[in-house]
Amino acid sequence: MRRRPSATAGSAAQLAAARQAASLLLGYPDEELLGRLRLLRAAVASLSPALAGPLGRFLDHLETTPLCDLQADYVETFDLRRRCSLYLTYYAYGDTRKRGMALLQFKHLYGRAGMQLVDGELPDHLAVVLEFTAVGDAARGERLLTEHRAGVELIRLALEERGSPYARVLQAVSATLPPVRAEDRAAVLRLAQEGPPTEEVGLDPYGATPFAPPDYIPHPPAGAPA
Repeated sequence: MRRRPSATAGSAAQLAAARQAASLLLGYPDEELLGRLRLLRAAVASLSPALAGPLGRFLDHLETTPLCDLQADYVETFDLRRRCSLYLTYYAYGDTRKRGMALLQFKHLYGRAGMQLVDGELPDHLAVVLEFTAVGDAARGERLLTEHRAGVELIRLALEERGSPYARVLQAVSATLPPVRAEDRAAVLRLAQEGPPTEEVGLDPYGATPFAPPDYIPHPPAGAPA
């Protein structure tokens, strides 16, 4: 049975709007995204404070930061640091064979909702899952988010630890979900200490030295043509 989201998060329509906005904001920043800022402002303004607050502050950041700086920060944050990777199944399965099966299950769910991936993106990217939940199949999408809640929380914590503006987007995403369960807290702690499956226990796979996650899909350098 699907659990009811937090009462502070808002109605089903507000949850969908917040997740769609977060999906766009977690994509690689470009001129198209900046061209949507007015629409995003209007959508966010109608949300509950728990959602509108963090999303609105991130929109402030987009409006006051040069595009080349936004692009460089995105690459540094998400493409070069495993702990901030936006690919959810990585946290649950690492580089094991089970992860490949999980990716196929994601694609199957999207296909049943009549949605297909474009631009070679992997189906477990958080932005893709949020869009699927917002405009595809809300029940199955929320199930995916709930099943991978530990990964979502670890991304949020990692971004907050870095002082990243993207932490605000993850805070809004978390506000659309039910309260964190005890087993999810335990999973987050285990991931933070040991890393995903196949990582060496006792080592810090998320140390200060950044390195690309296994799904690394390079974005154009800041200021370069796509």
